[in-house]
Amino acid sequence: MSEPQGATESAEHAAYRESARSWLAENAELKTGVDDWSTQKTHVDPDALVAYFERCKAWQRTTFEGGYAGITWEKAYGGQGGESWQTRIFREEQAKFDVTNGFLAATTAMLGTALRFHGTEQQKTTYLPPMLSADQTWCQLFSEPNAGSDLAGLACRAERDGDVFRVNGQKVWNSMAQAADWGFLLVRSNPDAPKHKGITFILVDMSSPGIEVRPLVQPNGQSHFNEVFFNGVDIPVANVVGEIDAGWTVAKTVLMAESQFIGGAGGADTSTVLIDLARKQGLADDPVVRQELATAYINETILKLLSQVMNDAIRSGKPPPIDGALLKLKLAYNRVQFGNLAMLLLGPASLVEIGPDSTRAMEELIGRFSVSIGGGTNEVGKNNIGHRMGLPREPGTPIDMPWKDIPR
Repeated sequence: MSEPQGATESAEHAAYRESARSWLAENAELKTGVDDWSTQKTHVDPDALVAYFERCKAWQRTTFEGGYAGITWEKAYGGQGGESWQTRIFREEQAKFDVTNGFLAATTAMLGTALRFHGTEQQKTTYLPPMLSADQTWCQLFSEPNAGSDLAGLACRAERDGDVFRVNGQKVWNSMAQAADWGFLLVRSNPDAPKHKGITFILVDMSSPGIEVRPLVQPNGQSHFNEVFFNGVDIPVANVVGEIDAGWTVAKTVLMAESQFIGGAGGADTSTVLIDLARKQGLADDPVVRQELATAYINETILKLLSQVMNDAIRSGKPPPIDGALLKLKLAYNRVQFGNLAMLLLGPASLVEIGPDSTRAMEELIGRFSVSIGGGTNEVGKNNIGHRMGLPREPGTPIDMPWKDIPR
């Protein structure tokens, strides 16, 4: 749902929109709906994936040089010192053009927010400007094979030796770790403390000796995710964000920003793509398919309306009336239905690479699972919302039990 314009949009907003639209017209091409590189998600060839990443970096750098990156960030850190409504308007106009900063948008939202809230002044001035200009790219190093939904149970060990932490352990599901320059990492720095209180948040140069990145091949052949191994990796203590052993506070800021980012990314007209696919398959008049298509359209419209309510509040300078985790959950449920419907429409052809339609169906299938897990599983998201509502926690291990004593 686009920004209300005309009589419902102030003169200041309309002027900014026109300025952004003119700049975009000078620096990008409009989407055509045919081979738009900005909407391509599947890159089976590793070289093609890296090329896509480089193109995303180039666009990020272009927006930075044009004054449209980090619009609300402080000028001292490379931002524009602007308002939230300016960011929303620019995104709405940018969506019409064949450009994207891809995964960079996610890591900027996550780590940028954390550094602005918890980083030292030196960390902010050192890392934020090159993040906005894409001179440095980042990956998230949180989840582990036995610490996904229960992220605070992580075991990647960091032992202090003077001015460095020596890190050993494994991380998994790390998007674009094979191409990122830096990573933001959660480590177990105090196993004698309760699991939430013995974690440290630290920044690591991905070219450090002892780091090994192994791609994880997904069902559609893509290797966007990776597992990362740390074998005696030395990281300066100066790279700690926040306090040592108090990294869970910083991690929560990242997770909240991630949830809000994912939930706010639900504006794509996937239902329209599915309707076109149904017509191509000769199923547009099938009563079961029509019902599923109607449900997809309704669910997508509801998410857009919820996002619009949040956007309108931000533009008016009011607190968001909707928890960002709710938007993320709604998007996840939508993706499940979209993925199932794509399978229904194409059948066996949705499981093999035979053309653009099968490629898109495979993307919907992957999205069916990935969005329900990424940014915290649906179950964890619902628990967190319940906690914020004052509901009691589920029975489990006492929260004050030392991490080393927790049964595994």
